[in-house]
Order: sequence, then C-alpha cells, then structure tokens
Amino acid sequence: MDKKKMLVFCGSDDPNKVFPPFMLGCGALAMDMELTLFFTLTGLNVVRRGYAEKICLPGAPHTLPEYLKIAKENGARFLVCSAAFPILGIKGDDFIEGVEYGGVAEFVSLAEEADVVLTYC
Repeated sequence: MDKKKMLVFCGSDDPNKVFPPFMLGCGALAMDMELTLFFTLTGLNVVRRGYAEKICLPGAPHTLPEYLKIAKENGARFLVCSAAFPILGIKGDDFIEGVEYGGVAEFVSLAEEADVVLTYC
C-alpha cells in the first residue's frame, strides 16, 4: 500500500506561519507519511542559506534550523517556486542543500495526488 502524502504550501517567513508547517509536517513524517513543503514568496526565505537562524518563535519545541534538519533527515522534500525568484531577487544558488526547484504546475500536480494539503501564507 502506498504511503499517505501531505503537501504544505509555505508562503510566508512570519514565525507564526513558518513553525506550524514544520510541527505538523514532522508529525506526518513520524506517522510514516510522505511530506513535501512547497515554498514561495517570502516563504522562500525559510530555505535560504543563513536565513532560518533569524526566524524565531519563543517557546517552540525546536528552532527552525532544527526543524529543517529533522524534516530533511526524515525524508521531507523541500520544493521552491522558481516563478517567485524575481519577486524577491533570489537566485537558484541562494538555498540550503537539498532544495528542489518547481513551479505552479508541479504544485498543482502534487496537490492532486496528496491526501492532505495545508496552506500557510
């Protein structure tokens, strides 16, 4: 039987909107689900080199860099929307290791196949 799939749309670098996708996503990974986190607009900052350390949520069980590491080590896929690069002046080499590039069509295709789709923007 195929694993259930969770897709999370991450469209903000606001700490109140950044941490829930990782908390819920890591929970999904612990429940043996596949997880794809799709980053766009200011959400791209979450996976920019050196930026996660600047995003803090007091009282969260883990820092954002810790969540990124936990998610990556447990097989999460990090997908960035290349169509949003020009909006923020981002280049393809600005991201942490392991990030993949995609766009609207890939997000829609993943959403069609997902069992759970969450949106944080």
